Amino acid sequence: MADRSAPSCHLRLEWVYGYRGHQCRNNLYYTAAKEIVYFVAGVGVVYSPREHRQKFYLGHQDDIISLALHPERVLVATGQVGKEPYICVWDSYTVQTVSVLKDVHTHGIACLAFDLDGQRLVSVGLDSKNTVCVWDWRKGKLLSMAPGHTDRIFDISWDLYQPNKLVSCGVKHIKFWSLCGNSLTPKRGVFGKTGDLQTILCLACARDEVTYSGALNGDIYVWKGINLVRTIQGAHAAGIFSMNACEEGFATGGRDGCVRLWDLNFKPITVIDLRETDQGYKGELWALAVHPTKPLAMTGSDDRSVRIWSLIDHALIARCNMEEPIRCAAVSTDGIHLALGMKDGSFTVLRVRDMTEVVHIKDRKEAIHELKYSPDGNFLAVGSNDSSVDIYGVVQRYKKVGECIGSLSFITHMDWSSDSKYLQTNDGNGKRLFYRMPSGKEVTNKEELKGVQWASWTCVSGLEVNGIWPKYSDINDINSVDANFIGQVMVTADDYGIVKLFRYPCLRKGAKFKKYLGHSAHVTNVRWSHDHQWVVSIGGADHSVFQWKFVPDRKLKDSLHIAPQESLVDSNSDESDSDQSDVPELDSEIEQETQITYRRQVYKEDLPQLKEQCKEKRKSAASKRRERAPGNSIRLHFVHGYRGYDCRSNLFYTQTGEIVYHVAAVGVVYNRQQNTQRFYLGHDDDILCLAIHPLKDYVATGQVGRDSSIHIWDTETIKPLSVLKGYHQYGVCAVDFSADGKRLASVGIDDNHTIVLWDWKKGEKLSAVRGSKDKIFVVKINPYMPDKLTTVGIKHMKFWRRAGGGLIGRKGCIGALGRTDTMMCAVYGWTEEMAFSGTSTGDVCIWRDVFLIKTVKAHDGPVFSMHALEKGFVTGGKDGVVALWDDTFERCLKTYAIKRAALAPGSKGLLLEDNPSIRAISLGHGHILVGTKNGEILEVDKSGPITLLVQGHMEGEVWGLATHPHLPICATVSDDKTLRIWDLSPSHCMLAVRKLKKGGRCCCFSPDGKALAVGLNDGSFLIVNADTLEDLVSFQHRKDVISEIRFSPGNLSMLYNLKKNNLKVEICSPFLHVTNEPARLLQVNTGAKEQLFFEAPRGKKQTIPSLEVEKIGWASWTSVLGSCCEGIWPIIGEVTDVTASCLTSDSKVLATGDDFGFVKLFRYPAKGKFGKFKRYVAHSTHVTNVRWTYDDSLLVTVGGADTSLMLWTYEIEGHRDSRQCDSEESDLDSEEDGGYDSDVTRENEINYTIKALSTNIRPMFGIKPHLQQKEPTLDERPPVSRALPQPEKLQTNNVGKKKRPIEDLILELVFGYRGKDCRNNVHYLNDGADVIYHTASIGILYNVATGSQSFYQEHNDDILCLTVNQHPKFTNIVATGQVGDSADMSATAPSIHVWDAMNKQTLSVLRCYHSKGVCSVSFSATGKLLLSVGLDPEHTITIWKWQEGAKIASRAGHNQRIFVAEFRPDSDTQFVSVGVKHVRFWTLAGRALLSKKGLLSSIEDARMQTMLSVAFGANNLTFTGTISGDVCVWKDHVLIRIVAKAHNGPVFTMYTTLRDGLIVTGGKERPSKEGGAVKLWDQELKRCRAFRLETGQMTDCVRSVCRGKGKILVGTRNAEIIEVGEKNAACNILINGHMDGPIWGLATHPSRDFFLSAAEDGTVRLWDIGEKKMLNKVSLGHAARTVCYSPEGDMVAIGMKNGEFIILLVTSLKIWGKKRDRRSAIQDIRFSPDSRYLAVGSSENAVDFYDLTLGPTLNRVSYCKDIPSFVMQMDFSADSSYLQVSTGSYKRQVYEVPSGKQLVDQAVIDRITWATWTSVLGDEVIGIWSRHAEKADVNCACVSHSGINLVTGDDFGMVKLFDFPCPEKFAKHKRFLGHSAHLTNIRFTSGDRYVVSAGGDDCSLFVWKCVHMPH
Repeated sequence: MADRSAPSCHLRLEWVYGYRGHQCRNNLYYTAAKEIVYFVAGVGVVYSPREHRQKFYLGHQDDIISLALHPERVLVATGQVGKEPYICVWDSYTVQTVSVLKDVHTHGIACLAFDLDGQRLVSVGLDSKNTVCVWDWRKGKLLSMAPGHTDRIFDISWDLYQPNKLVSCGVKHIKFWSLCGNSLTPKRGVFGKTGDLQTILCLACARDEVTYSGALNGDIYVWKGINLVRTIQGAHAAGIFSMNACEEGFATGGRDGCVRLWDLNFKPITVIDLRETDQGYKGELWALAVHPTKPLAMTGSDDRSVRIWSLIDHALIARCNMEEPIRCAAVSTDGIHLALGMKDGSFTVLRVRDMTEVVHIKDRKEAIHELKYSPDGNFLAVGSNDSSVDIYGVVQRYKKVGECIGSLSFITHMDWSSDSKYLQTNDGNGKRLFYRMPSGKEVTNKEELKGVQWASWTCVSGLEVNGIWPKYSDINDINSVDANFIGQVMVTADDYGIVKLFRYPCLRKGAKFKKYLGHSAHVTNVRWSHDHQWVVSIGGADHSVFQWKFVPDRKLKDSLHIAPQESLVDSNSDESDSDQSDVPELDSEIEQETQITYRRQVYKEDLPQLKEQCKEKRKSAASKRRERAPGNSIRLHFVHGYRGYDCRSNLFYTQTGEIVYHVAAVGVVYNRQQNTQRFYLGHDDDILCLAIHPLKDYVATGQVGRDSSIHIWDTETIKPLSVLKGYHQYGVCAVDFSADGKRLASVGIDDNHTIVLWDWKKGEKLSAVRGSKDKIFVVKINPYMPDKLTTVGIKHMKFWRRAGGGLIGRKGCIGALGRTDTMMCAVYGWTEEMAFSGTSTGDVCIWRDVFLIKTVKAHDGPVFSMHALEKGFVTGGKDGVVALWDDTFERCLKTYAIKRAALAPGSKGLLLEDNPSIRAISLGHGHILVGTKNGEILEVDKSGPITLLVQGHMEGEVWGLATHPHLPICATVSDDKTLRIWDLSPSHCMLAVRKLKKGGRCCCFSPDGKALAVGLNDGSFLIVNADTLEDLVSFQHRKDVISEIRFSPGNLSMLYNLKKNNLKVEICSPFLHVTNEPARLLQVNTGAKEQLFFEAPRGKKQTIPSLEVEKIGWASWTSVLGSCCEGIWPIIGEVTDVTASCLTSDSKVLATGDDFGFVKLFRYPAKGKFGKFKRYVAHSTHVTNVRWTYDDSLLVTVGGADTSLMLWTYEIEGHRDSRQCDSEESDLDSEEDGGYDSDVTRENEINYTIKALSTNIRPMFGIKPHLQQKEPTLDERPPVSRALPQPEKLQTNNVGKKKRPIEDLILELVFGYRGKDCRNNVHYLNDGADVIYHTASIGILYNVATGSQSFYQEHNDDILCLTVNQHPKFTNIVATGQVGDSADMSATAPSIHVWDAMNKQTLSVLRCYHSKGVCSVSFSATGKLLLSVGLDPEHTITIWKWQEGAKIASRAGHNQRIFVAEFRPDSDTQFVSVGVKHVRFWTLAGRALLSKKGLLSSIEDARMQTMLSVAFGANNLTFTGTISGDVCVWKDHVLIRIVAKAHNGPVFTMYTTLRDGLIVTGGKERPSKEGGAVKLWDQELKRCRAFRLETGQMTDCVRSVCRGKGKILVGTRNAEIIEVGEKNAACNILINGHMDGPIWGLATHPSRDFFLSAAEDGTVRLWDIGEKKMLNKVSLGHAARTVCYSPEGDMVAIGMKNGEFIILLVTSLKIWGKKRDRRSAIQDIRFSPDSRYLAVGSSENAVDFYDLTLGPTLNRVSYCKDIPSFVMQMDFSADSSYLQVSTGSYKRQVYEVPSGKQLVDQAVIDRITWATWTSVLGDEVIGIWSRHAEKADVNCACVSHSGINLVTGDDFGMVKLFDFPCPEKFAKHKRFLGHSAHLTNIRFTSGDRYVVSAGGDDCSLFVWKCVHMPH
């Protein structure tokens, strides 16, 4: 029996024995119905203890390893392992899938947990980052993801008492997470001194931020917040694996085999000891045998146990442990003995009755893998891994009687013959051998075996089981087979976890089968029970035993209630899901269609990258000045063509009666009354499908592309409403709207034919699934239930329902009515169950639910299109007949045949043939609209007459195109073997058509227009009468394709050309030629890109210098080579070819067509490479030919494979209506960008350091202090009581009071503003009462009246941008964006915080994919959307719904820096981005960002400059400020005027006032009489008023402006924030700061709350903490490095970078003295406590001493020698006689004052009392160096005046508070964040009231208030 069809019986899973306890935890729960839910292998099991019944969930395709129960205890979530693992949420009652969550995790899903109300689910992946994801599981939507930890996570749990908080634990960590916006932010639990850092295995959350966790050593750790507060020691003897919390208390389970119950305070209640019960499996499960007479199964495993299961009671009835792992089993024929083969080569025989041993024999070294009793019960055959089979006599107490040695590999399977005389074996090589029994001689003679009947069949090789192997496979992955001779079926078990059912015998390879998933990895063995009622299968790694009920062939009526198994996934078996043998041949048309490939070598999406790669080449080309693009333009006017040859149902009426369809890359809306067309040109490649919205005139079209898109557009306005991308590769072949119009389904042409369901308005993917391996033609959404849909295709009819993020499919159930045919179309009927599909054989199938109930013959040949009406249906087929049916397909009411005879007289054009294949039908407006395969669109009147509306060429490439010399007609010839004449006048129709015997490639009219020459593909050509198309003459001289043909101007001779001319031409590409009159010259282009000249008519080759070529007057020019047109070749000329060109008759404009489907216009001659052009997209791939009509009024183009003929009207400059053409300007931006500015360059090139990665700011060398080996001191002092007490380390100056240590620092003031490289970051809040701005990583709210500040401190790295929400609903809402490293969604990734400025609450945190940082943010008009721009190389632009943390859309912005992107103040969809040579106008459509470049064309000599800022006006006006000081004014995306020199320097900032529309600009200017750096303009930027900033600077550089009530707020480059009054122009400086850093010098006043700072910007500034402002500043003209007060506070010493130092008197600020003895920077400067000496430490490794008592001459009295490196800090002793110096080699040294001698006696050093301590080195401060200081350093330190606290500043920007002294390494401390990388200096103010810290990168000064411990 050679039938390859699948058997008609099937298996049903009845019971699963087992539970997965290894490597899995917390996977056993009670449901609400008191059932138990757990999992085994790949099956979810719901067990009812009451009824002893199991239900199964079969939605997974690999091992389930995690499970969570919904709080309502009905729904279950399970996660699996695998390459693309997914999570299923399913109902434990119905075991149906509710939702599928996929496409995020890899490797597997380790843990799952639902939150308190069950809305959200958290999952943890098994990938290397242990990714944590939070899902809205009902929608299948990912809310947030973050890297979980570097090591395994074992448990995760929601905090049930606080919203948005989670806890995770695992290897050596516990993390406390908070979810805000889209970001999960972790804080690590601090183990501290309370417990050891160790692995935490499980969690339970309690009230008041308390968390209980079970640790690996058996302790329970109790956490409060993130700190460990207590431990419960020894709760279990070993690791605690599980912990469960309930109302009464807690239960824990551990490795020690005990369950313990605890009360709510974790006091023990009771212990349940389970140690006596079975311990689990190890190894694999291989042995399986069934009892010959009873319903019993025996299994034996590597865990050495053998078990006997009752198949009726579903229970384990006996169990016994052996000495060795068991690998195989057999039961003797009488059922008395059970033989077990062991892994060590022995075998044991037991009595089944009581499991006692009969015999134990060991004859072999290697594992026994198969043993079998002979049917007569006399022999036992034992097959071993050492390639032999031993035969033992059962009656002789198992004496060895024979041996079979023929195999070369291990024995895998054996079968006895029924008469026990023969044995057949299979071995590991796949060989099948036969032996005579019992001797064991091999049988080689095949004749002898002819009549042998086999008692059983378990072999995998042999003729009878050929079919179990796939057609071309030679692999060894089928582990077991067992045949059921009676039922003529067999089962197989394989390595993929699949049990399959085949017919037996099964002779032909690749037989069909039914398959059953459930086991996870490999199924090791499978057997029929003795009475063939059941199949038992066992899983190797999953240790499970599955019992399947065998359901034999039933009558059809019974089988209807067995619903087909739902499947979520495709199995590994490809073609075998179908239940029938191979399908008969496909219809030729369908076959043709399935073979079309839509893959492209290069997709349009690749063009930007290709251009980038080719830009290097163009550097050389920049020498010649390139021509401007031409002023004239073209506009698409009419398209001949309709895509019917590979698309169906793509033709519809709109509600206004227009017709919408598609051809090439154009969506066409055709008005049949006026014969005009309108075009949707948003696509850039072939459109493959089209669907119309049920309620509105919206259309969805899907296209070809690498990441292909679907556009939904409005047929009235021709505007896109939404663009859907990101899920379909290569193309979209079917789309359908739901009945309510809210959803859209689409199918891709990728290998899996992915099906996606969208919410198209939002642009969200709702669900997706792999559809089928074969092509799917149609998708339809159920009109009654928008969650259901159906797809039809090749051998495919599937019904899907949505489940969360996935779709679950069921195959159409055919039953006995036939086989799955190829379906071509489908519609839903009058109820939700009814569906109808048309097949490729002409039948209509009628379905109810998923069952086929009948078929009706409708057409001869395939049914291509069907349409449901109110009462009935209409169908169309290949036979060219349209049929109307009643509503049940009982009778056919009427048929219309599409024939020429029926054409109405007014038809435009001619039918090519009768009964063309019908591909699309639509009804409406009293007509039937029909689309044919031949590219015709017809309208059939109900009464019969047919009108032809549109037509084009059929399938095949169109190459030939010729325009008539003096009439508006043209001729085309195509591979579809037709020659057609088209009327180009307004009637737009085909005038004549002639069928040719071969396809043609070229044609040409004679100069008088009477004759038409046609070159054919076989090398012949014809000349026909141009009116009647009758032959005049025909020739055949050549064999190759004729690719070009021309008449000479004098009508005397005719030239034609071949693909392979007598020239050697390697590449086949058209020859284009040109002729000219006087010299009879002929110009030829070859495929090898040569330009040649010949003399006509003889054909002699001429060489002509290129200068002459330009002078010759050619009669026509269609050449693409030569110097006159070198500019038409694009940058990427290697990838693409220019295929055609044509010159207007006035020789001004050259039109070209190329392989990308672009039509381009150039100025002629196009000299200089890469000329500028205008480019138009409408054709899809190749534009094969372009021609101007005789009067240049139209350009005609044909498009190769898209079969279309397009007419473009030519619009001359000046006559053009102001409506701009949609052309893109040229490939290359111009070189000149309008100048250079240092500030712009700095901002563009800045490298933002990430704090976590920062390195040291000083050039240190040597070994870090905490790594140095300490030398033992020579004289350890004996503890003698008479010795003096150790003196104080530090002189304290508040001795009288009791010393109180400092316990905390609170940020009080920040002096600084980031204006140097950030912009638009100062804003008014609360009507000007408050100002918000930022510096370092702090957002600052400044109250103008009081001068007080409050801070937002949640950022963990520098803020780069800030914006304020202007919508009244969101008052005082601020968004700030920060730097970060890679965009891995971890805590250091760049992020945006949205927060409330008044209460500093974080409303949302958006982690983003902008690597490096976020440089611009902007809120939309409604305030709900947020736009962000990244610093990544693509400068990505992203739109967020910030309240939900959802990313709506994202797209690469520009390859160079984008500075600002802002929403239009009145829009949620329109925004503008500006940057380096960049301005783009963006629209958000659904989830897609569409953009247009700014067009400069209308203004002479306008060039694209670097744009820095943007503002908006009414009527779609946009203003952009440039680097040259001009402001450009744009209307839509076109430049309309330039405000020249609005500022003298770059216009850095612009602000649009919402209430009155006035615009403020800020720039870089020198202050002058009339000019000012800030200007206020009217709404049109016509008039302005300038404001001068009285800052006293040489140039004012304004970086940010904002306008409030009568005031303008200005932020400058010099870190000042100034308020300017509009009326009186008065300036009030609110904030001051250093403008350049680092701020190295810092000194606090000895007695008052003043301090001084000195910085690289050459200023020293005096600050008053009480008054919160800068009191004074001195400009020194050089960078200052250090500053110090004298002990009385009357003098100040300042050290400079150039080696000079200055002493000022504080009262008068006069210079008291200055000196320069060194050439390099002064690093530290100090007055001695007695005011006598001044010590000056420099980078020249020296300290100089000056005696101040000698007066202002400042002569050096001595200096310190032998300093190993530069000086960092210096401190005097209290008695002024010693100085300690810390140096750049991590060494601290002490010198005597004033002699400068080094003090080496450690004992003396230890007894010195210091006046101050600012050193970071020394034993007393070794504890300040952290473990993480590999690259970074502690830069500064200061001990408090009380001598008991120490603050430090380091390269990570942290301020740390320690106790002093801290001699232990890695001392405990508190850390305070806020500064950017590199703190440079830190000091206590007098009385320890404040700490002042100075920043390096952030040029800011932070003042922290000290909080002292209470008495």
